Amino acid sequence: MAITRRDLLLTGTAAAALPALGSVAGLSVVGSAEAQSANELPWRHALSLFGKVKYPADFKRFDYVNPEAPKGGVARQIAVGTFDNFNIVVSGVKGQVAGAVAFIYESLTTPSLDEVSTEYGALAEAVSHPDDFSFVTYRLRPEAKWHDGKPVTADDVIFSLDSFKKHHPMYSAYYSHVVKAEKVGEREVKFVFDAPGNRELPQIVGQLTVLPKHWWEGTDAQGRKRDVSATTLEVPLGSGPYRVKDFVAGRSIALERVKDYWGRDLASNVGRNNFDELRYEYFRDATVAIEAFKADQVDWRTENSAKNWATAYDFPAVSEKRVILEEFANRSSGVMQAFVPNLRRGKFSDPRVRRALNYAFDFEEMNKQIFYGQYKRINSYFDGIDELMAIGLPQGKELEILETVRAQVPPEVFTTAYTNPVGGSPEAVRDNLREALRLFKEAGYEVRDRKLTDVKTGAQFTLELLNSDPSFERITLFYKPSLERLGIAVSVRTVDPTQYENRTREWDFDVVTNSWGESQSPGNEQREFWSSKTADIAGSRNIGGIKNPAIDKLIERVIYARDRDDLVAATKALDRVLLWNHYVVPQWTYTKVRTARWDRFGRPTEMPRYGQSGFPFIWWYDADKAARIAKKS
Repeated sequence: MAITRRDLLLTGTAAAALPALGSVAGLSVVGSAEAQSANELPWRHALSLFGKVKYPADFKRFDYVNPEAPKGGVARQIAVGTFDNFNIVVSGVKGQVAGAVAFIYESLTTPSLDEVSTEYGALAEAVSHPDDFSFVTYRLRPEAKWHDGKPVTADDVIFSLDSFKKHHPMYSAYYSHVVKAEKVGEREVKFVFDAPGNRELPQIVGQLTVLPKHWWEGTDAQGRKRDVSATTLEVPLGSGPYRVKDFVAGRSIALERVKDYWGRDLASNVGRNNFDELRYEYFRDATVAIEAFKADQVDWRTENSAKNWATAYDFPAVSEKRVILEEFANRSSGVMQAFVPNLRRGKFSDPRVRRALNYAFDFEEMNKQIFYGQYKRINSYFDGIDELMAIGLPQGKELEILETVRAQVPPEVFTTAYTNPVGGSPEAVRDNLREALRLFKEAGYEVRDRKLTDVKTGAQFTLELLNSDPSFERITLFYKPSLERLGIAVSVRTVDPTQYENRTREWDFDVVTNSWGESQSPGNEQREFWSSKTADIAGSRNIGGIKNPAIDKLIERVIYARDRDDLVAATKALDRVLLWNHYVVPQWTYTKVRTARWDRFGRPTEMPRYGQSGFPFIWWYDADKAARIAKKS
């Protein structure tokens, strides 16, 4: 389970802690006959895929919040890129959505950040499903209201599901197993699945962002009918703890706390949503964003650049302790970040070509020269989640699963542990480039007049490395000379975010950089990442265009895993086959989140294990700290 509205909409935000597959057990049962729906199943206050939930039905708050946190103040944050759209239904398909707008909405459930596998009721007060997971029923809270005072209804839930499935390719795949949603009571919605046995579907449905049907089917201030399939900069109606206060298109957006928010006293919201205002300032250039932070125009910055972390924060406010630099452990997710060749283009169809591109990438030298030795090479599509990584040779249940696709996968899957080429010295680089040329030769290329040439056509092998972030040019420019030593004609091109998004939607690229966040419970999202069905869907996350029947089969083994052991084995098998097909050139990862903040905030003593920094949602404005900052300025 890896797709949430934050993952889809927030630039630079890591995946939140998400549930993991396993047995559904130890769930609290609420009431008896009068608390049951027509299907006569027990109602539960929470769902877990790992086992017993931590918090009982009558819990008062999550352990990692401060229930006495004061309300007030402003948190100014950085957003990257631009925006021209508030309609999350078409995010990633049309326009560029303002990520912050996701926080004006609620979903049926909300995750606990100190559990890997549990969701508690948000808009929904209870949930029920049969043991075979063939359907799930959610019961809405009677107090749930939109910001205009109207109740959140079952019709809103059904409208939302239909809208996302119809207009958003990613959600269409994510909710593809939901064949019907129907109102079965005044506040009850039943979701029917296409087959039993998909254990995470009840929780996937619970993550649905619920939209106001009456608002979207109404008219705007000019009397024009709204269109849920179109972009808009009309401020949308929400039901969450914040609403849009003001914005300047493409430059800034501010959310204000809803003082009469219907859910403010829910146990899952106690100690949360403490700032009166959340403001996001948009920057297209990282250097400008850092300077804005230094000038105290924004309060908080998440730093993704090793170079910046090593060199850009040596200024007086840091030494004076007015600015705090802190790293937070990322225990909630893994990642594959990589150079991604476009398999839809014939020159990348041969896995030997793709492997050769990896031999040309000298990560070790790049890490020394550019990253100050901070990173490690990614060696798995689930890097960061040790339990799920395919390490060594397949054994036990993983081997049994791989035997079912033996004829469809590279033989090395069974005989050789996957490793990336290692550079870092002139000798190693020469050896790697020799191996790259050998692979190209086997694939039908040879060097003629210092040009890597297709033997059949006589055409030189060309490569465009496409970026949307100017700061990433130093990465691609470092990679470029190694590729050119092979005789490849290489161009590095950086375009603005809008053009980049349009080109990737239309598959108009040679090689881009992409990343896929992975939760500790891989599942239905794997179809969206790697399956044949999504390879040609505009806006899907199968950006490389993978079409492989063995991978399709392994994805289904992951989704329909019977228990945790089965899930781990199936995930390792999937990881191993993805690696040995050389679909990407893996890049690098860092196991912590680097942050810089002006010291005017407070946070809980006990931070959530799987919540990373938890900012801004469990932090608060500290007036005393802010006053000290003002005196020193």
